[in-house]
Amino acid sequence: MAERNNATSENKAGPIRRLWRWWRRPSRLALGTLLLIGFVAGIIFWGGFNTGMEAANTEQFCISCHEMRENVYEEYMDTVHYNNRSGVRATCPDCHVPHEWAPKMLRKLKASKELYGKLFGVIDTPQKFESHRLAMATNEWARMKANNSQECRNCHNFEYMDFAVQKTVAAKMHDKAITEGKTCIDCHKGIAHKLPDMREVPSGF
Repeated sequence: MAERNNATSENKAGPIRRLWRWWRRPSRLALGTLLLIGFVAGIIFWGGFNTGMEAANTEQFCISCHEMRENVYEEYMDTVHYNNRSGVRATCPDCHVPHEWAPKMLRKLKASKELYGKLFGVIDTPQKFESHRLAMATNEWARMKANNSQECRNCHNFEYMDFAVQKTVAAKMHDKAITEGKTCIDCHKGIAHKLPDMREVPSGF
């Protein structure tokens, strides 16, 4: 009689309650099931996370905002990093996002504050963009200075430069940079974008 009542109450219980009872009920398959579910969920999460990260790490994503497309992207298209005789291009994330996983995640977290600027229209007109250009450039120069211009060095490295085939001034300055422990961004601040008013910004040398 008691068993019949228990079965009846089990049937009357809602789906969430039945699931909870099943979850708490000891089973020889419970551990294996949990491990399998966790393994599959981990693969799905990791795959989805990496897919999302890669999608957010493309030039198309960067210029999806008109603030970037109509300002710095237009400037970048007139530089050697966009169009050159060898056909080798450096896209937005090549210069602004570290390649290594941990620094890339940190950079993405810090960049999330840019959503605030997007939501509140901080640089949504050319006039606003120009008024903030020096502050934005200074922040990026400081970031690159702090990591020894790592994004530049993914393609350009003092160790592999042949000073003998460089122009005299370039060879002299690169040799001086090595001697004085300078990094790329100390001198190459206007390499891909228009410079802001630089009267209060110290030069590299």
